[in-house]
Amino acid sequence: MFERRTLVKGAVVAGAGALAAACSGGGGGTQGGTGGEQTTPAQPVAKLTAEPAVDAKDVPVLQPVTVKVTDGTLTDVKLTNAEGKAVEGSLNAERTVWTSSETLGYGKTYTYAASATGSDNKPVQLTGSFTTLSPANQVRVTVNPGDDAEVGVGMPVSVKFTTDVTNKAAVEKALTLETDKNVEGSWGWLSDRQVDWRPKEYWPAGTKVTVGAKLYGVDLGGGAYPRADVTSEFKIGRNQVVKIHTPDHVMNVYRNGSLAKSYPCSNGLDSDVNRNTPNGTFIVMTKEPHAIFDNARYGYTNVNKKWACRISNHGEFIHENQDNAAAIGKTNNSHGCVNLLEADAKNYFDSALIGDPVEITGSRLGSPVNSDVADWFVSWSAWQGKSAL
Repeated sequence: MFERRTLVKGAVVAGAGALAAACSGGGGGTQGGTGGEQTTPAQPVAKLTAEPAVDAKDVPVLQPVTVKVTDGTLTDVKLTNAEGKAVEGSLNAERTVWTSSETLGYGKTYTYAASATGSDNKPVQLTGSFTTLSPANQVRVTVNPGDDAEVGVGMPVSVKFTTDVTNKAAVEKALTLETDKNVEGSWGWLSDRQVDWRPKEYWPAGTKVTVGAKLYGVDLGGGAYPRADVTSEFKIGRNQVVKIHTPDHVMNVYRNGSLAKSYPCSNGLDSDVNRNTPNGTFIVMTKEPHAIFDNARYGYTNVNKKWACRISNHGEFIHENQDNAAAIGKTNNSHGCVNLLEADAKNYFDSALIGDPVEITGSRLGSPVNSDVADWFVSWSAWQGKSAL
């Protein structure tokens, strides 16, 4: 608890008077007033206090600064930073409370200079300084999607940190997500460094989304604090969903729920579960006109393929493999990727958005455990359980 100190100045009046001589006969004479004994002057009735108190240390940067007076009115309040610049703030209508409206800086010293006049017309003053907390670690925070992006209906919102977060509930409380359409969703922690917002169902097409991560000054745990707030405004595009049932050797593309395209494909080798294309609801994570594939375990390196859409960090892509044309549409023999003929791969690539869902079924291999886009691998109730609130 910070010590509160009030420094006051008041007029000091010395009263000087001679002791009255006792009457002969020894009556109990009255002292005071003119000719009476010396009296102590009355102190100013106004009291000035500040929060944080003078000399306070490690003050939270989100704490508003207040200067208050009782039995009087504030005549002037200044709070200045280390550079001598005044901190913004305002008085209430009664001029009894001044409150700052500017966020404080980490590891800074702020100085008070306040004055007030009491109901007895006597002035009082308050001076002194306090210092704010200095984080042991200032953390970078990012939000994805970024400003002005247009993404698919399966795209989660990801807030990532450059250090582990232990105060997860405090972080979630500082996150906001607004949409121009009614969308049910929830935050969920995929790791100690990543929290995502996922809708219960795919986003409605055309939804406009505004994300606020007002995390500056929020204790992440272990002395770590974010460097700054971050925000993002982006848009959900048209509804396009890819569906692949691996035994069928066909990749179907649906627009607004209706079948728009069907492409013959070859998926992961059925006889080797380690080469199966895994089941799960993935999203398009990246689009790469040329991608280099290496897998020393299976004896290939520096293989260049076109029109590659990454769907997981486990290594799965949808891409062109004209060299495998004989198997495409007939048998599954890839190392886990979805192989398309070159013209079809280009056609699909041009239609895809980052965040488009890719639903894969029919495989013996479950969803990857090391993908950082695992939002759709669990049920809605399981996703809600990932929230810290």
